[in-house]
Amino acid sequence: MTAPNPSPPAAAGDGARARNPIPLMAVALCAVAGVIHYQTPMLAAMGAEFGADAAAVGWVATLSFGGFLAGMIFLMPLGDRLDKRRLILVQLGALILALLVMAAAPTLATLAAASLVAGICASLGQHFITMAAELARPNTRGQTLGSMLTAMFLGILLARIAGGLVASHIGWRWMYVIAAAMLLALAPALIMRLPSMSAKTRLAYRPLLWSLVQLLGRHADLRRVAANQFFLGISYGGFWATIATMLALFHHFGPAQVGLMGIPGAAGIFVARAAGRWTDRHGVMPVVSLGISLVLAAFVVLGFAGLWIGAVVAGAMLLDCGLRAAMVANQTLVNTIAPDARSRFNTVFAASVWSGNAAGALVASTALAHSGWLTVCAIAVTSSCFALLVQWRAGRGTL
Repeated sequence: MTAPNPSPPAAAGDGARARNPIPLMAVALCAVAGVIHYQTPMLAAMGAEFGADAAAVGWVATLSFGGFLAGMIFLMPLGDRLDKRRLILVQLGALILALLVMAAAPTLATLAAASLVAGICASLGQHFITMAAELARPNTRGQTLGSMLTAMFLGILLARIAGGLVASHIGWRWMYVIAAAMLLALAPALIMRLPSMSAKTRLAYRPLLWSLVQLLGRHADLRRVAANQFFLGISYGGFWATIATMLALFHHFGPAQVGLMGIPGAAGIFVARAAGRWTDRHGVMPVVSLGISLVLAAFVVLGFAGLWIGAVVAGAMLLDCGLRAAMVANQTLVNTIAPDARSRFNTVFAASVWSGNAAGALVASTALAHSGWLTVCAIAVTSSCFALLVQWRAGRGTL
């Protein structure tokens, strides 16, 4: 099916083109992406205030991430059934309320419950991505999505930094007040500037969800992307689930020093837009293949992490650059295959990424505890090789 070539919002001529909403959507995506990541450096402060141990306060993170996954699976497909603009505004209003409840939570249970709602509503960021793909011209879709994903990656990075700084100086509750205020400030612009998007299908809700499985069975490209992102997710999730323990074991790093690893570990921010341009010019296959190869190389370098801290820095940079390049190219592909099912294709894409991260965290943590760091690297190398094999079998540069 050939993708349409829509103009920026709503065919209003040159005036509408001058008011292209994609930059605004990128800013909003940056703000929304951080919602479930503010907590990362703040969990200890939350536990201290409520007198809770690490296991109890960990439910805040667990429910926010779980809510985000649930939102992607159960709400994101509605982007093909309903007006994306309306979905975004409804979820945005609920998200602002959830953040304010988190800021004022009297108990840990209330905080955890509100974090679940916030996670579900934070999935609205994915609607910005599919909307941007729909508004972009086909020959610049990769570059547009690269810019959107750069905004998302930047939001995640800044959220982790901001959460730690705000919690240290004025208290963790204020972080959620600030987050709600930022989204509230963006709301009027989003109400005025977001274009309405017509429904792409009339399927009822249950058939809409079942169509996720049908689409996966029908499209070989979607199966390849899902497999690639799952295998890459194993490598990525495994690294970030074990890095703190590994650095403490080999280099006696504390939490603050481990947190600084997020800086080289965010190197992919600088390649995402370029990866989008390369995809527009050269196609999906070479960019994804290069990305997977960089992830594979990262864990070869990380095998020397016990001997030299520079190997950790270089490995983290290679890992993030490779993962982000592959993500941009693959997400460009899934937003091109079927214009009438972009939200559902992105649901499958995102679920593959998150399930891979979760599997990698579980497997790598167990491996580190029982067999050591080199086993973690071996698992990641094996997983990356599987991703490369899937990619090579897909075709000879035809995508």
